[in-house]
Amino acid sequence: MRYVSTRGMVEPFDFAHDRPKGFSEILLEGLAPDGGLYVPEEYPQVSQDELNRMRKMAYPELAFAILSKFIDDIPSADLKRMVEATYTEETFGSTDIVPIKKLEANLYLLDLCQGPTLAFKDIALQLLGRLFEQTLAKEDRQLNILGATSGDTGSAAEYSMRGRRGIRVFMLSPLDRMSDFQRKQMYTLQDKNIFNIAIRGTFDDCQDIVKAVNEDAEFKKMYKLGAVNSINWARIAAQIVYYFWGYFGSTKLTTSRATNSNEEQVSFAVPTGNFGNILAGYIAKQMGLPVRHLILATNENNVLEEFFRTGTYRPRKGSEVAATSSPSMDISKASNFERYIFDVVERDPKRMTELWQGLKEKGSFAITSSEFGRVKASGFVAGSSTHTDRVATIRAIYEKYHVLIDPHTADGVTTGLSYREKSASRRIPLVCLETAQPAKFAATIHEAIGRNPELPNDFKKLTDLPERFEVLDANPQAIKEFIAAA
Repeated sequence: MRYVSTRGMVEPFDFAHDRPKGFSEILLEGLAPDGGLYVPEEYPQVSQDELNRMRKMAYPELAFAILSKFIDDIPSADLKRMVEATYTEETFGSTDIVPIKKLEANLYLLDLCQGPTLAFKDIALQLLGRLFEQTLAKEDRQLNILGATSGDTGSAAEYSMRGRRGIRVFMLSPLDRMSDFQRKQMYTLQDKNIFNIAIRGTFDDCQDIVKAVNEDAEFKKMYKLGAVNSINWARIAAQIVYYFWGYFGSTKLTTSRATNSNEEQVSFAVPTGNFGNILAGYIAKQMGLPVRHLILATNENNVLEEFFRTGTYRPRKGSEVAATSSPSMDISKASNFERYIFDVVERDPKRMTELWQGLKEKGSFAITSSEFGRVKASGFVAGSSTHTDRVATIRAIYEKYHVLIDPHTADGVTTGLSYREKSASRRIPLVCLETAQPAKFAATIHEAIGRNPELPNDFKKLTDLPERFEVLDANPQAIKEFIAAA
């Protein structure tokens, strides 16, 4: 398995930089040298026989089976050891790792938020910490991780990297734009290798800084920068696993044709801001998983919904990004979207360069009618919801099923159910991805059901812990100076 950049291989090119690379080469690199994102040269395929065998696997076994298709330059025994050490009952609360909640016939919640920071990012980042540490130790290297978070990625990354040898984490977050729980979860960490930096601006400002600093090749090399947010391919690969898991968990309860599982389709409803979570579902579908629809759900910041409706990608300015009650989706520029568009333009790097240059100069781009036809054929549908919608959905799910969901999951359920009603066949299971625990968003939960969500015992002490963070302007040079001085 080799990886290429979404913007590479345009003549004349530098073979040392633009050649296809192995997984271990791109693991620590983040952005490609040309500013693009790494993707597999081709997606591995899963046969019908493999699907049937996978159906019987426990989560760690399934994760190893799928990740082995993307990682072939780490010894199998080492990869298996890291996977098994990651996906444990101790870390995720049960042997299921990702529980599947059946609400009613053909309606499920895929519970991705049982990890250390109560959010779906733990699924990939707990593994990424081990992959980083093993690779760095093998090569006797150090790594400075520079990341951006809108709420959940930061804490999940910091909890996975805290205390690990050879790693320091510099995490940018938008000042006063996270929930109190999210802020406390990050800023109360006292580990010497963790640095929290609150940026005066939006998440997009944080993300732009990360890209700008990474594009300074000399600084990146000198300070050994890496990435843990969803531009890191390893995170996407790890997230692909739970789409297979969700498929098996929802179809085995609705069909007796277990030996012909490919006849059964499933639709997934996915709340998304940076496009990484739903991109993993798209890749699972490309690998052969029988997915009917990938239902993309946004909040009031509906840049992605607009694209899938019109074919125009128009990120908003920072001042136009609304601060909502599903703050992890308050994102205008979806960094992982580039990987999907690479397929839409049939992996033509010249076309990618043209689109992203237009995006830089004009602030938007529009794809052609033939390219939009490929979007329509790829299985995506999209919708957006408001604060009123998500509060109503939280209340309705709680009253009908006695299950409490967080605001982001509510966005997914709201949009998912709207497409479920329009489905030609009500027999197709709808699996809604549950992306965070309600305890992280107490104010919205209280508005919906009249009381605060119960706080997990391990997190009750957060309220009284001291916070440690720096506040800086949205300036790449200021971040470089902070890293250099740390």
